[in-house]
Amino acid sequence: MAVLSGIHPIREALQAGRPFDRVLIAKGSGGARLQELIELCRLASVPVRFEPRSALDRIAGSSAHQGVVALGAAKRYATLEDVLPSGGLLVVLDGVEDPHNLGAIIRTAHAAGASAVCIPERRAAGLTGVVAKAAAGALEYLPVVRLGNINQSLELMKNRGFWIYGIDERGQETYDQVDYASPAALVFGAEGHGLHQQVRNHCDVLVRIPMAGRIASLNVSVAAGVVLFEWKRRSKPA
Repeated sequence: MAVLSGIHPIREALQAGRPFDRVLIAKGSGGARLQELIELCRLASVPVRFEPRSALDRIAGSSAHQGVVALGAAKRYATLEDVLPSGGLLVVLDGVEDPHNLGAIIRTAHAAGASAVCIPERRAAGLTGVVAKAAAGALEYLPVVRLGNINQSLELMKNRGFWIYGIDERGQETYDQVDYASPAALVFGAEGHGLHQQVRNHCDVLVRIPMAGRIASLNVSVAAGVVLFEWKRRSKPA
């Protein structure tokens, strides 16, 4: 992942439209120029995180970063408005934090014919070099959307005619029996805790993958592969 440090270089990069995964600001830093930078990040939908100065020193490889470090994204993000008109299938990830899982899901989503993958801005993996490598080239072809608010985004999808299917171990429907409408969004939860309650509440249908053993759920990238290719198997050719 490309690392850029210093207020002026990062400001120029933001104004030029360079994609960033996130901008890190040293805790306790302030001033008008830094506030201007934070506002530019907001306008560009680039997450800002406040970290100890020692963390920025380590990432930048120097203490001469003026309290701000930017981490470059592997690809420019699409917007939800970019992908909604195409219909089809959207894959929504509710806080997947492991970049290997994110990359694997992007690769699988592209192979299954999804229109885009949607990820939240905060508390989730972004498009890093690790993700690009795990995606094995799929990032070149599949749009990735960054969502400011996942619940509001799901409601927008509904308003545009999408049916929302949440993959959840407590679902009443099974993934191989449910009738998938079109257009649709499949929502997968984060590692460990699955779907957040509010996200679950915004789903039209909760779908589960029956498990034969004592383990309650699959790794999220494996679950995505199972459900996505079942969706692909039952989808009519375009």
